[in-house]
Amino acid sequence: MAKYTITYDRDESDAWIAQVRGVPEAHSYGRTIEQARERVSAALSLWRANAETAEFVDEVHLPAQARSLVRSSIQARKRADTERLRAQKSAKAAARALTERWNFSLRDAGEILGVSRQRVQQIKESGARRSKRTAKAAS
Repeated sequence: MAKYTITYDRDESDAWIAQVRGVPEAHSYGRTIEQARERVSAALSLWRANAETAEFVDEVHLPAQARSLVRSSIQARKRADTERLRAQKSAKAAARALTERWNFSLRDAGEILGVSRQRVQQIKESGARRSKRTAKAAS
């Protein structure tokens, strides 16, 4: 499968200029990146027979400050995802311990954890389903 890199730059009217690297004839523009991508893909099909099945890699050129803000946002989202996973594991451990080890009701466990009793049940079931899948995979 052919692979093409498409570069996107903004012009003075704030339109996106899209160019296919290595195929200087294949270029287009659009009000949005998506529109420019569709149009440059159509332009590429005029010059290359494999354009319909090609893989495209987008390279959006941004001002340095915008690039820095985007990078920070992506890093923050990754940290939030990591913390969300940690919170889920902690909630599962707490829900299971409260209901199984100390025999709290789902309602009381939910009250203590700050979630509904239904959520406590879901948390417990998600752990049980994974454990059964893991056991089946191991056998």
